Amino acid sequence: MGDTFIRHIELLGYEKRFFPSQHYVYMFLVKWNDLSEKVVYRRFTEIYEFHKTLKEMFPIESGDINIENRIIPHLPAPKWFDGQRSTENRQGTLAEYCHTLVNLPHKISRCLHVVTFFKVRHDDMNPVTDSLNKKPEVFLLPKDSKKNPTDITGPIVLQTYRAIADYEKSSTSEMALKAGDMVDVVEKSENGWWFCQLKNKRGWVPAAYLEPMDGPDESEEQEPNYAGESYVVQKSYTAVEEDELTLKEGDTIEVIHKLLDGWWVIRKDETTGYYPSMYLQKAGEVNTSMKSELRNRSAPPRRSTIRNVHSIHKQGRKQISQETYRRNSKKYILSQNKANAIRERNEPQENKAKAQPAVPPRPSKDVILTRCTESTRSRIL
Repeated sequence: MGDTFIRHIELLGYEKRFFPSQHYVYMFLVKWNDLSEKVVYRRFTEIYEFHKTLKEMFPIESGDINIENRIIPHLPAPKWFDGQRSTENRQGTLAEYCHTLVNLPHKISRCLHVVTFFKVRHDDMNPVTDSLNKKPEVFLLPKDSKKNPTDITGPIVLQTYRAIADYEKSSTSEMALKAGDMVDVVEKSENGWWFCQLKNKRGWVPAAYLEPMDGPDESEEQEPNYAGESYVVQKSYTAVEEDELTLKEGDTIEVIHKLLDGWWVIRKDETTGYYPSMYLQKAGEVNTSMKSELRNRSAPPRRSTIRNVHSIHKQGRKQISQETYRRNSKKYILSQNKANAIRERNEPQENKAKAQPAVPPRPSKDVILTRCTESTRSRIL
């Protein structure tokens, strides 16, 4: 048994393939201890054969000796004919099986049999296809349907995006792109890395390098939440661009705009700026493994740092300025409201009508005749 082991296995869904004949394969996202993430494809018959061998290797833990000692999860045998309905209905069981498998004692979950079965094969990266046959149909498992996989209806139509520049991959789990490549997006991760497929190739691509075909505006992006949502910094980052923030591990900030490229707009006191979302964790959530996972990870590139961008859209995506973010910040609005209240309180004092001087009474005829000039006296005579 080597040092390599699996940290997490997530069922993404399944594919309906048509070569060499119609069949179904499950898609698993496998996260390894070296922080790499691989997508593998397995038929259910393969998974069941793996399960039977695992039970033979650990008869006590499989309950063969005493059923009360069983900790290896159950897995139903494949049907004589596995159609789409049985493939779909089995997803909940498979998702639970993988979760339990990874959390078994290390002698089982990290044994060579488990590690070997979930390692990437050649046909995982380059599946055998026939250009004359139909393109595989992808059925994704929605995140909110994991407890009730029967909610799935398909096939899921994958969104097509276009590469705006060349991208050279930096790891085997990524996929290189050329400007103009059309890719189908299988999964959008909020950390800014999207899992895409291009013909027979699959891998992770920075979302900043992709643009939607319909228009430059990304309709799936959330609107800013100027009230802010409390998050805690899990990894320090030093700003490279002027509109980024430098923060230290443990700082508490407020997220005010979650963008799909993995660079969120955050607020620290009265300062706003961009910060990698993968280095943030929602306040109150417990995730003890996050710090160790982030040690060797790097944030995805930002759109503003990409050279030789070639977009098919005449206008770029609408961007909100940092001044707009700041003016909508909570403290700024409170300070403006306070200033307005003081101004309104002082206005009645300033605008009060000034007292008019009293008009003296008109002098009597006798007074005018005795005290005024000849001209004035002539007017009353």
